[in-house]
Amino acid sequence: MGFTRRQLLQSGLGVTALLLVAACSRDEDGADGPAKSGGTLRVGALGTAARSERDPHANLSNDSDFLIASLVYDALTVPGADPTVAPRLASRWEADAENRRWTFTIAEGATFHNGAPVTAEDVVWSMRRLRQVGGASKMPVAENDIVADGPNRVVFTVPAPNTQLPLLLRLMTFTVPQGTTDFTAAIGTGPFKLESYQGGNARLVRNERWHGAPPLLDAIEVTMFDSATALGNAVLGGQIDLASNVGAIAGRTAAGRGDLQVVRRANDTMLGVAMRAADGPFADPRVRTALRLGVDRAALVNQVHSGFGTTAADVLGTADPLYDTALRRDRDLDRARTLLREAGFDTNRSYPFVTKVEVPGEVESAKVIAAQLAEIGVRLDVQTVESAAFYDQTWLNAPLYTVSWGTNDSVLFLAEKLMTSASNRNETAFRDPEFDAATAKAMATSGDDYTKAVRELQRIQFERGGYLVWGMADGVDIAAASVRGLPTLGGFARVQLERAWLA
Repeated sequence: MGFTRRQLLQSGLGVTALLLVAACSRDEDGADGPAKSGGTLRVGALGTAARSERDPHANLSNDSDFLIASLVYDALTVPGADPTVAPRLASRWEADAENRRWTFTIAEGATFHNGAPVTAEDVVWSMRRLRQVGGASKMPVAENDIVADGPNRVVFTVPAPNTQLPLLLRLMTFTVPQGTTDFTAAIGTGPFKLESYQGGNARLVRNERWHGAPPLLDAIEVTMFDSATALGNAVLGGQIDLASNVGAIAGRTAAGRGDLQVVRRANDTMLGVAMRAADGPFADPRVRTALRLGVDRAALVNQVHSGFGTTAADVLGTADPLYDTALRRDRDLDRARTLLREAGFDTNRSYPFVTKVEVPGEVESAKVIAAQLAEIGVRLDVQTVESAAFYDQTWLNAPLYTVSWGTNDSVLFLAEKLMTSASNRNETAFRDPEFDAATAKAMATSGDDYTKAVRELQRIQFERGGYLVWGMADGVDIAAASVRGLPTLGGFARVQLERAWLA
């Protein structure tokens, strides 16, 4: 679209204008002619009833729940292509000279599904609630520092200069009517309205009053599947029109079938390992480096992702334009064994390695990693637990467990959300003053200084961070040949289906 991130922030481009430009820039004209309105898109997504969640500010671990929430509610900003931040409920934003006081303007004509106009007070209440429910990782501004400035402007004040706040507000900043505590009716501002919901499955209908470019579909039906196998079989058998994030195995099966299309999105999902850095058996950075040197990354990509992915080098944010492609970590078993000896690592016992059935290949990855690390003398006991138990007991606490993240287009976004000392989602308990300082510098600067700070963040992660990021999975959707206008961006941008249509 021809804008740099800084140009967009300075331009205050209106959301309706940007969405119309984005719609025109997509290839919405297929072999059957221009985009058509009407029809119902049947979408399948992964999830289990045990972890279903209706609260849009809570932890939406079901892919199906996040898909529904992202179509029913609007975030303030969303992922974009170039720049990586696009308007949604916020039509424009601007900062003061110190980059501490940010003003966001609500999109003109934005209304809730019940017809009520969206006010600044609704946004303030929702963002304060998000801070209460999700903490600083979801809302990086303190409650009392989010205030209304007139009927359609909201001011976020941060304690230190921050040039990247629109980026940090891309995810989960869903607005609900002020005072809402019951989300059964799902009164949002998004392009689709909830018509019915039962057991994790939902029917959404077009919101004729949406403030953006009008959605093309009459309705979207979301069906929850508890395994990638069941999801893949449903689209292969014609029971659904789109299998969202179904994984590589189903993608390979569908390839070559004339009645189906396979959509691949590079750098879509990080499937890796969190190693606790604060204490326990993996606190010594030499041990963490040994584990990183002990895995065969190419074999993991081939076995777990069926080749639908690329190797990575233990840094989050591989799709960032500033990602350091020179970083490389090759397997070196001798060096790994030497580091374990130097660190005094006990190879006479086994260590729990916890995983869960959440994204395609996650459990398999844990088993392959355990087999590979046995070659350097590290014995891992793979334990598969239910997602509810994982998030209650394992996540943020256990010494070693599998993790996954989407929207990998920003090193800084993931650093701030997951690795700074103040984060309440610090999965690896990584607390490093030098890393915190580099993050703060990146937040406060732009241009060459920003580039240098982001490079420094990557260097620290590579040398002593708590993640083992062995590869990036391609996002794989399978759709019927008649489906058009699907998102092509990775991560959570893939759930923006308002421009999809049926030929």
